Amino acid sequence: MGSGFFALLDDIGAIMDDVASMAKISTKKTAGILGDDLAVNAEKASGFVASREIPVLWAITKGSFINKLIILPVAFLLSAFFPIAVTVILVLGGIYLAYEGAEKVYEYLVPHHHNSDILDKADLSPSEIVELEKSKIKSAIVTDFILSVEIVIIALGSVMGIPLLNQILVVTIVAMIATVGVYGIVALIVRMDDFGYSLINFNDREKSISDFFGHLLVNALPWVIKSLGVIGTIALLLVSGGIFVHNLDFFHHFLETWPSLIREFIVGVAIGFVALLMFNGMKKLIGVFKK
Repeated sequence: MGSGFFALLDDIGAIMDDVASMAKISTKKTAGILGDDLAVNAEKASGFVASREIPVLWAITKGSFINKLIILPVAFLLSAFFPIAVTVILVLGGIYLAYEGAEKVYEYLVPHHHNSDILDKADLSPSEIVELEKSKIKSAIVTDFILSVEIVIIALGSVMGIPLLNQILVVTIVAMIATVGVYGIVALIVRMDDFGYSLINFNDREKSISDFFGHLLVNALPWVIKSLGVIGTIALLLVSGGIFVHNLDFFHHFLETWPSLIREFIVGVAIGFVALLMFNGMKKLIGVFKK
């Protein structure tokens, strides 16, 4: 009986070792989306009164956990009973990621007019400010749902073929790490300028160490968010290219002698701009028919 117990512990240890190893691989594969996820959520959680930033971020984080509770069981059921659907969703998600990356590149290369939705909060009543806050939280949770589907499906796609229990453990761990990691870093980013102002006001002396680091943090915040946006765009194209290269035979042999990083980026850019052209063309056709 004792030997059976220790054999069970040994089996559990082996499973956890496999899960930890696969979770590491899956996390690397999904890490490409996190730069974009960070940039999006940092923008969504900013723009509030300092005292409301953390409560708003906590509300978005709770919404993100609820999203995972909805997405994970559906993904596991598909993996168990209809695995081909995971590949189909993965490729469709890759097209969406490529489109999103290409759209950001297009907007950078071809600047064009954007409708301004910026409101002057000084002209809003307290009830209107509350409604605006709720609207931003809802928008952030919807965006998180889309990004969560991508993260879960990419993680699931990287562990297809292993036992279902291991799939469930690996993908759940990756999803939780993504949520805690992203929103933890976002919390630090949105409070970076407030911490900087605190350092600036720490004493009345000019050119003090606290003054230097305070100004550094305040001035660095816009650059941090811009950098995340650039890194996120590159990551979107790389991740989408990787999805096509590893799941579609045609792209698997495309530029086979080239370094995988360059090949995946080229594939991501190419499919992204095709998707962008098709989407913009459809919008113009719909506009013509409406007239």
